[in-house]
Amino acid sequence: MSAADRLWEAPPFGLAPDEKVKYFTEALADLTASHRRRCPPYRNILDALGFDPASARAPEEFPFLPVGLFKNLELCSVPPGEVARVVTSSGTSGQVPSKIYLDGPTADGQRRALAAIVSDFIGPDRLPMLVIDCPSVLRGGRFTARAAGVAGFASFGRGRTWALGDDMRPDLDAVSAFLETYGGKPFLLFGFTFLVWQFFEALAASGRAWDFQNGVLIHGGGWKTLADRAVGPEEFRRRLAEGFGLRRVHDYYGMAEQTGSIFMACERGHLHVSAFSDLFVRRASDFSLCETGEEGILQVQSILPESYPGHSLLTEDWGVLLGEDGCPCGRRGKYFAVLGRLKAAELRGCSDTYAAEHG
Repeated sequence: MSAADRLWEAPPFGLAPDEKVKYFTEALADLTASHRRRCPPYRNILDALGFDPASARAPEEFPFLPVGLFKNLELCSVPPGEVARVVTSSGTSGQVPSKIYLDGPTADGQRRALAAIVSDFIGPDRLPMLVIDCPSVLRGGRFTARAAGVAGFASFGRGRTWALGDDMRPDLDAVSAFLETYGGKPFLLFGFTFLVWQFFEALAASGRAWDFQNGVLIHGGGWKTLADRAVGPEEFRRRLAEGFGLRRVHDYYGMAEQTGSIFMACERGHLHVSAFSDLFVRRASDFSLCETGEEGILQVQSILPESYPGHSLLTEDWGVLLGEDGCPCGRRGKYFAVLGRLKAAELRGCSDTYAAEHG
């Protein structure tokens, strides 16, 4: 059994640290060697660094690519005929998006990993689902990170209802009918953070009473726009609880360049690293590793990208590792917090992008 297979067989938040390091290091070595062989631009980068995949003894020893490199290079490890889908990252108007090339096995792995991670938080059953977005997000030829998020999370729901019309205004009658039909038992809500906030602001201004006490909200896509409005995670959760009875709220952190390898926030608000991922925090001065509790640049790793070399990336986000195996929620593994974007990084969160273009 390969190291990757052992990670797939393990509970997503159940591995002991020494097991995780062993299997994850072997899986990264296999991926790095594969991409070096099949992706010439990536091979040139490794050759310039003088890196031999067989030399690494721990995940942090593998080189990383700056996430912005996917805007400038065609990084693909499969022949054109095997590319099943090209996902483009969100970017502000006028910015060049990243292009992520997915073949069938990679897309399937993304779905499997997402299912394992999310099920650990909401359970295995498919719940009635209210999507806080519009139907047109899934139409058209361009498959954006926002569309990928909606399509990926839609698999956890049934009786899917769109909360917004194509004009991005809440469909109050559709929402009311959904709650009347499904609101008496657990149901799922999904949307990008800024859209979710706008949606609940509109409900509050509608003059009607809305009961979301049985809802489970999953949201992600960036806090920059809401932070500018003095709305952070705690205030976000407080207002949803007090105004709508919605208390089960899970943020998540992820990016198009590693779709499927999301980091879900637990009941304590901590983002958790699954068996399919790893995370390090690096100092901006020399990219050396930060200590636990020390702020720095987030580096993310994943065993999922088989069709493109996106398995070890330096993000444009600032964060802090809070601990490992010590979260009060009981999940094993590392847990962390995202503190914001790097000052020089463009605003490109999925929901932040919508706000920048339409706000």
